[in-house]
Amino acid sequence: MSEQIRVLLADDHAVVRAGICQFLEQAPDIQVIAEAGDGEMARNLIEEHKPDVAVLDIQMPEATGIEVTRWVRANYREVGVLVLTAYDDDPYVMAVLQAGANGYVLKTAAPTDIVQAIRDVNEGKSALDPRITHKLMAHIAGRSLPEAEYESLTERELEVLSLAGKGFTNKAIGVQLGISDRTVQGHLAKTYSKLQVNSRTEAVMRAVSLDLIAVE
Repeated sequence: MSEQIRVLLADDHAVVRAGICQFLEQAPDIQVIAEAGDGEMARNLIEEHKPDVAVLDIQMPEATGIEVTRWVRANYREVGVLVLTAYDDDPYVMAVLQAGANGYVLKTAAPTDIVQAIRDVNEGKSALDPRITHKLMAHIAGRSLPEAEYESLTERELEVLSLAGKGFTNKAIGVQLGISDRTVQGHLAKTYSKLQVNSRTEAVMRAVSLDLIAVE
């Protein structure tokens, strides 16, 4: 069996945590290594254990999931962040993705979908609930930039963004294009700036809405 995915679970409701833990640990490749009942505890435990994936609720005492996500991105970029919440309001969705979360899944999702989302985040892919994807597409389409208002992407930037849209990690993109993953990250950073977005997911969605790339 491959190495287990080490997960930290943060939710301020003990009963909810217990239920999530129960089905997560039925997955042979997932191990819940720590649980947190508030945002501050989540930060402390992430600092202590450096999990592969942090699964965070949004509304928590001491610090919200959004604040914890920003902190993780500033301090532990290697830790994947999956937000698991009951909220699908547009402001929450946008705030979470702009904070740098790798995934956003609703608690109404099937346990198998949540487990798969954790696997996807661990592999460097985006994991979005279908309802969240629709909201994000509508949001970005509603504020799409006219062609004259964004700087054209180079052929290599389009190649990188297209592969990112298909779920490949930076390392996998680099292998396919014969460049380093650091160079891939540099191309993505330039793309974010040109398209005026803050995250990988937003960049892909914006590029799709502008017919720059197509994703399966």
